[in-house]
Amino acid sequence: MNPGWLSAEEWQAVRLSLEVASRSVLVSLLPAVLVAWLLVRGRFPGRVLLDAVVHLPLVVPPVVVGWGLLMLFGIRGPIGAPLNEWFGVRLVFTSEAAALATAVMSFPLIVRAVRLGLESVDPGLEAAARTLGAGPFDRFLTVTLPLMSPGILAGTVTAFAAGLGEFGAVITFASNIPGETQTLPLAIYSATQTPGGEAAAGRLALISFALAIGGLLLAEFVARRMHRLLGRA
Repeated sequence: MNPGWLSAEEWQAVRLSLEVASRSVLVSLLPAVLVAWLLVRGRFPGRVLLDAVVHLPLVVPPVVVGWGLLMLFGIRGPIGAPLNEWFGVRLVFTSEAAALATAVMSFPLIVRAVRLGLESVDPGLEAAARTLGAGPFDRFLTVTLPLMSPGILAGTVTAFAAGLGEFGAVITFASNIPGETQTLPLAIYSATQTPGGEAAAGRLALISFALAIGGLLLAEFVARRMHRLLGRA
């Protein structure tokens, strides 16, 4: 439903941002939990290198990430070409590309949150479950997963909020196509480049600010609530 104070194009950008952020979290959540587990519990050569690669999107310009995705998933890229030729799947300049770019940029945020949650799990509780006959999978489901769930939930909400504001990687890999890939940040950018678009840019910026604040507050609330439920101060 379109609020009366937003134009159809503006509301479409807001709706697309929510969809892209949601899909990006769905794409990255399970791999992020697995990677966080490997970084905390794994003992293998190259773990430090894996840690650095995972957190690379936090330190390189987002445009570089978008360019890398374009080179990999473009119709002539090593991944994009087979997808296009064998399955007729073209990611570049689509909403799926926007979701993938957002997932890559927000992936380290989930990993860091899950990692902190996993590091706070008392190994003694897992050892006690093992002495009681619980296998590795049972220990994970009944002990480890509930205890690390605050980190998972907080990371999910934080990544969703960050995904709403992703700009550089999205515009490079997915372009700025109204109705297809023009998310909220891209719509703000377009409004600032349009004569007389100050009012539209202001409205969209306020929405972006409100969504970001709401996401951060929700992440903090979820973390605190889960800690209380788990008996932590």
